[in-house]
Amino acid sequence: MDPILIAAIVAGGVILFGVGFALGSVYRRKVAERTIGSATDEANRIVSQAIAQAETKKKEAIIEAKDEIHKLRTEADREIRERRTEIQRQERRLIQKEESLDKKLDALEKKDETLNKKLKTVDERLEELETLKKSQYEMLERISGFSQEQAKEYLLKNLEDSLEHEKAVMLMEHKQKTLEEAEAMAREIISTAIQRCAADHAAEATVSVVALPNDEMKGRIIGREGRNIRALETTTGVDLIIDDTPEAITLSSFDPVRREIARLTLEKLIADGRIHPARIEEMYDKARREVEATIKQTGERAVIEAGINGVHPEIVKLLGRLKYRTSYGQNVLDHSLEVSHIAGLMAAELGADVKLAKRAGLLHDIGKAIDHEFDGSHVQLGAEFAKKYKENDQVIHAIEAHHGDTEPKTVVACLVQAADAISAARPGARRENLESYIKRLEKLEEIATSFEGVEKSFAIQAGREVRIIVNPEAVSDDKMILVARDIVKKIEDELEYPGQIKVHIIRESRAVEYAK
Repeated sequence: MDPILIAAIVAGGVILFGVGFALGSVYRRKVAERTIGSATDEANRIVSQAIAQAETKKKEAIIEAKDEIHKLRTEADREIRERRTEIQRQERRLIQKEESLDKKLDALEKKDETLNKKLKTVDERLEELETLKKSQYEMLERISGFSQEQAKEYLLKNLEDSLEHEKAVMLMEHKQKTLEEAEAMAREIISTAIQRCAADHAAEATVSVVALPNDEMKGRIIGREGRNIRALETTTGVDLIIDDTPEAITLSSFDPVRREIARLTLEKLIADGRIHPARIEEMYDKARREVEATIKQTGERAVIEAGINGVHPEIVKLLGRLKYRTSYGQNVLDHSLEVSHIAGLMAAELGADVKLAKRAGLLHDIGKAIDHEFDGSHVQLGAEFAKKYKENDQVIHAIEAHHGDTEPKTVVACLVQAADAISAARPGARRENLESYIKRLEKLEEIATSFEGVEKSFAIQAGREVRIIVNPEAVSDDKMILVARDIVKKIEDELEYPGQIKVHIIRESRAVEYAK
């Protein structure tokens, strides 16, 4: 093929390609322009729609904002009105207070002015008094010829001489009064000792009644010309009371063991039917041996029941005698066993010596078995008897301290003292009902507090002691003795009580200062 032709063909193809490309470019441009135009229209439409919606929402927001602003403005106006009202009210109150303060200030100023005038007047009068006092002193010194110190020394010397004379007179009067009251005091001591046995319960505690088969037996007991009854009273040491009581004879004695022997003797004589002096002595010996055997057996049972051992036989006998002894209607042996058990229980709780506490509790009242036969209180007699038979020193101390006569120095003594108070003082333990028991304690405290200078009073030990606290400024040490005697006298006059009551007055002085 001709190269020229090939070139022409190629050139023509190129030209055709160029023309086709140019035409395609024009077409694509027109299509693009149409597409751009439609997109622009759509964009303009969307923008217009958005602007319209924005305007709508803007108007709605403006309306809502206006409503909110109106609401807030209304609330603000209401709050402002309320605050303005409150402020006005506060202003009125402040004005009223200011007016009141002004009035008070005026009154205070007037009072201050009056007070200043009075103070000035008082100062003037004090100056006048000082001047007058000074002139009086000078006049007295001129008249008497003594200076102030010399006059004071002279008066003190005269007062001392006068006091010496009065003291001597008072001592003489007191001595004379003591001598005059000696007999009365002796009678009082004797009556107190009798009261220990012959209190309100004496009728039951000191008599026994023996039943008779018939009243004819009374004549046989009396005997011809009274020889049988005299023999009975002489042998037994007991008074026989034969009165109009049908088929009964009363035996009276403060010794309970002697009274029990007499009762058994009389019962044996009545049962036997043969009553004459020889038979009386025979039956008395037999009854005495029976009672002594009973006393021994009772004491042994008490020792076993208390759980103690090594007790001297004579002390065992004393314990047995307590079976026939009563105190304020309470059986002393039962009371001693109760004290023993209570003291043992408390000792166990405290970790103390249980056996020693029970031993001391059982023996604390053994003096009551012999206080009718020997002089002295049952505390003293019991301690002496325990020492005699070599009892434990702590037991002896507990006996001495169980009524507070001696200060308790051991745990056992304190336990026995507490157990004794518990057993004896509880209502119902002794022959005294709760109401009369409480009334007696209240009356005792009432009598004590009725005296001038007494601050408080406490009835303790079941009414056997009253502790009184006095005002140290109103009652001196010397006056305490007089107050105690007056209280004792009033108790004796107004109160009925068994035994005796200890009046214990306590006076305490204190000085108080404050460090600043």
